[in-house]
Amino acid sequence: MWHSLRLASLGVIEEAELDLGPGFTVITGETGAGKTMVVTALGLLRGERADSALVRRGADRARIEASVVATPEVTALVEEAGGQVDDDLVLARILTSQGRSRALAGGTTVPAGLLSRLADSLVAVHGQSDQQRLVRPQEQRGALDRYAGTEVSDLLAQYQPDYQRLREVKARLHDLRTHAGERVQRLDLLRHALDEIDEVDPQPGEDQELVQRENRLAHAESLAAAAAGASVALSEDEHSAAAALAAARAVVEPVAGNDPRLEALGDRLKRAAIDLTDIASELAAYASDIDLDPAGLAAVQDRRAALTALQRRYGPGLDEVIAWADRARAEVLELDLDDTAIERLEAEADAVRARVVELAGRLTAARTKAAEQLAEEVGRELADLALPSAHLDIRVVPGDPGAHGADDVEIWFAANSGAEPRPLAKAASGGELSRLMLAIEVVLAGRDPVPTLVFDEVDAGIGGRTAVEVGRRLARLAKHAQVIAVTHLPQVAAFADAHFVVSKSDDGTVTSSSVLRLDHAGRVDELARMLAGLDDSSAAQEHARELLELASTP
Repeated sequence: MWHSLRLASLGVIEEAELDLGPGFTVITGETGAGKTMVVTALGLLRGERADSALVRRGADRARIEASVVATPEVTALVEEAGGQVDDDLVLARILTSQGRSRALAGGTTVPAGLLSRLADSLVAVHGQSDQQRLVRPQEQRGALDRYAGTEVSDLLAQYQPDYQRLREVKARLHDLRTHAGERVQRLDLLRHALDEIDEVDPQPGEDQELVQRENRLAHAESLAAAAAGASVALSEDEHSAAAALAAARAVVEPVAGNDPRLEALGDRLKRAAIDLTDIASELAAYASDIDLDPAGLAAVQDRRAALTALQRRYGPGLDEVIAWADRARAEVLELDLDDTAIERLEAEADAVRARVVELAGRLTAARTKAAEQLAEEVGRELADLALPSAHLDIRVVPGDPGAHGADDVEIWFAANSGAEPRPLAKAASGGELSRLMLAIEVVLAGRDPVPTLVFDEVDAGIGGRTAVEVGRRLARLAKHAQVIAVTHLPQVAAFADAHFVVSKSDDGTVTSSSVLRLDHAGRVDELARMLAGLDDSSAAQEHARELLELASTP
């Protein structure tokens, strides 16, 4: 339920606040006063496209803000977006005169699309354009499914995953069958590439190891000579480092015991001599271990060339070559299994198709049963809406399976006795469509989870006793949901629990409108104006009081 709606600098409305409550609320006003701005504001809060022309002349920006009771699902969406929901959820939309807009939910900026998702479970707006939507087959099916309730929704929950799987299986089968030649070519290409890679049999990290081996073999002679020369220079030459260390130890060790500091230095000389001897030995061993192996060098170079060729084709690195081969083997396995896969998919398609057909049949049966009941109930409502001879026929026509079953739902309508029913789009006038949509909404009351219903002049084209019945139906609907209606009919407005009037003033420079909640006396004046165009007409006021009394009679 919506608790409040605040408008600032929106169209002709400079500033207005509507405190909304449960039950039936009407908004009235003279033509051009701006009463439809309330519906426009709700549309913006539902994520509809913003238009800078809606910003009041002379203002930098317009702001629309509302507080609404949030469902757990709505709360979760807002909190996921970074917003916060306290007692109420606060929604806002800001439009600038430069054409920019911002949407806010729970105190944080959100995409306008999120407002649309939130509003889907918070409010349903019905305008004259919605009457035209009623003639569309998908809207007629949707109304029937809402009436059928959980029986159809549970069946759809089972049907739709199977239908989607059937589409996927059929698409895969079509792909396998129509691309058989391409599959054979792809297999040949992959197998040739894998034979080439398997013949070389690259190993992870092998390329780096081969670089090191090639460097060692290519420079074996100079490496051996360098190691041998270094060993001689360290230990065998008369001016070697070993000789120098020995001379230094001979000078230091006899007197080192007289000073701890010199003794420590003497120990270091001793350790250096030991390390030097080890290094010289290892250098000599290294020099003797190196083999001059031209054949080994050639083999390494050939191996590197083979790996480089693979990297050029499947690389760029050796790891990428190995990864490509792994993927290719998996693809070959899949392509090899395609013949088996076709058989398996055909069997699966048969099984899934059988489930789809069976569930579609159950959907058809459930819809057919619900269609008879819905037509009967809506027909009774139409009789009270000055269409006593109207005949409604809701036809469920089985067809090919689709996303919502295998049914086409068509509403056929005849307004008068003796007339043959025809499809709704060809049979109903605007006023008849208004009453039919209202009748359907009344019948569906309590079956729709949306807690707030907004009607924007859906009573266009009707009047008199019919208008009284429209008001009575909206009041009845308000026992199950919060109902807000913009109307020009006093007979409808008389049934409201709360009545707001939008009035305008013009100082010769700019037109301004304000929104005021009416008390009983104010309602009498407003209904008199709506009846006679004059709020001080005694006859009109008497008629207004009669309407209010009629509306308050159970």
